[in-house]
Amino acid sequence: MKRIISLCLASLLLLLGGCATVVSSNVTAFNEWPADLPNKSFVFEHTEAQNNDLEYRNYESLVRTELQRLGFVQQDGGAAQLKVALKYDISARDVHVVEPVVADPMWYGPYGWGRPGFYGPGFYGPRFNDPFYDPFWYGPQVIGQREYDFQLFLRRLNVTITRAAGGQKLYDVSVSSEGKVGSLPAIMPYLVRSAFTDFPGKSGVPHVVKLKVEDQQ
Repeated sequence: MKRIISLCLASLLLLLGGCATVVSSNVTAFNEWPADLPNKSFVFEHTEAQNNDLEYRNYESLVRTELQRLGFVQQDGGAAQLKVALKYDISARDVHVVEPVVADPMWYGPYGWGRPGFYGPGFYGPRFNDPFYDPFWYGPQVIGQREYDFQLFLRRLNVTITRAAGGQKLYDVSVSSEGKVGSLPAIMPYLVRSAFTDFPGKSGVPHVVKLKVEDQQ
């Protein structure tokens, strides 16, 4: 039985290892984006704390790349028509999981389907017609339980775009993503890309953006 369970778990891990991993983000954007905005020049608006924050500068660079992809042009100084601001944070919560350990009698092992008494389709060991030996009569069996603890991290980003003159807010997007990776720098590229997916999008309509990554998030 232990051998069967071990082999089943190994097969499951192989299957999971071959699946594409994604960062899934919840995105909500509110906008009053003009139908025609010929001048898309922008400047970043910093708080005093952000002026010498290297981490912030890194994330600012990611936002700059996305804006330039959308046709915006950075123009430092008083001539820019738009101001861009961003803020972010990360928090953690502890998770305790209790789950059943299941043995599947349908698993085809070295002795046939599920148990040594079955030797292949149509044969039921010593008593060929005894349904007691029919593996199709039995589903997965719970043989115990396991418990484990881990942390989930909530990673959040907010980006706003306003008119430099008058301060009218044109775009305000919030992105949140929960996962096991507690490194905000590792996740931030996906949060930023999610913030500008389908820009400017439908105002106030929450949606989920899933981006493929190589490593587990």
